[in-house]
Amino acid sequence: MEIHGDTAFMTHLFCFGLGYSAQLTAQRLAARGWRVSGTSTSAEGIAKLKREGFDVVLFDGTHASPEAGHLLAQATHILLSIPPSPDGDPAFIHHGEAVAASRSIAWIGYFSTVGVYGDAAGGWVSEDEEAKPASSRGKLRLAAERAWQALGETSGKRVDIFRLPGIYGPGRSAIEDVKAGTARRLVKPGQVFNRIHVDDIATAVIAAIDKESPGRVYNVTDDEPGPPQDVVTYAAELLGCPPPPEIDFATADLSPMARSFYSESKRVSNARLKRELLPHLAYPTYREGLAAIAGLTKK
Repeated sequence: MEIHGDTAFMTHLFCFGLGYSAQLTAQRLAARGWRVSGTSTSAEGIAKLKREGFDVVLFDGTHASPEAGHLLAQATHILLSIPPSPDGDPAFIHHGEAVAASRSIAWIGYFSTVGVYGDAAGGWVSEDEEAKPASSRGKLRLAAERAWQALGETSGKRVDIFRLPGIYGPGRSAIEDVKAGTARRLVKPGQVFNRIHVDDIATAVIAAIDKESPGRVYNVTDDEPGPPQDVVTYAAELLGCPPPPEIDFATADLSPMARSFYSESKRVSNARLKRELLPHLAYPTYREGLAAIAGLTKK
């Protein structure tokens, strides 16, 4: 229970988008006694999330949701994991004013992307670098970051931005891809990516909620950026099966979206994350993460 003015509020996380990463964060906070609620874009999604014990309402981003507004009025913390549309962040467009005016909401967390840095030709980038997104996705994410930061400044709410790379974890990793026969080893010389286990995302978000310092931007990434084909190779090794053949990126049959991800290569520093929030990652590289998913280590 928290006290704001003359009114008492139960500690309550509201998630715009109860997706893969937000769900784990929500589950952990619920285990601490928090109330948790959020949104889904479909009736099917709502039904699934309700079966898992979440208080969920419909918000498809096209207009304000009265049900979401009702829950927002009771929330103390907001986690945003909805991707922006070409018009901007749907949660900000339709519910930003309510968030800003809320007397109960004290903290806002936003899931962004390391794509806001653009291409660094394999070099290192940190939060101190000027964000220079080249892709439309990166530009929209940066605009959303700035919108929520400005809202926080004018309304007195703490805003933390979490810039995420490729997310993996149980049910969503190279282990499952190799087992299903869908893994591909695309090779583009010099290409490197960071990644992060969903478990470490949740731990970082909760550490940010618990800290008392002003809002910050954090790269929530692992310790070892590397070539994506190495991840697939390691997953195959763990499973004791041959890796799929290498495919030359230049001649690979890829969708425009998939190809666009390879247009940027960078090594993303997590020094600030480890210094201020998470000194030790549960899965510092993909090797520990994939081994745990494969059931070869204990967590």
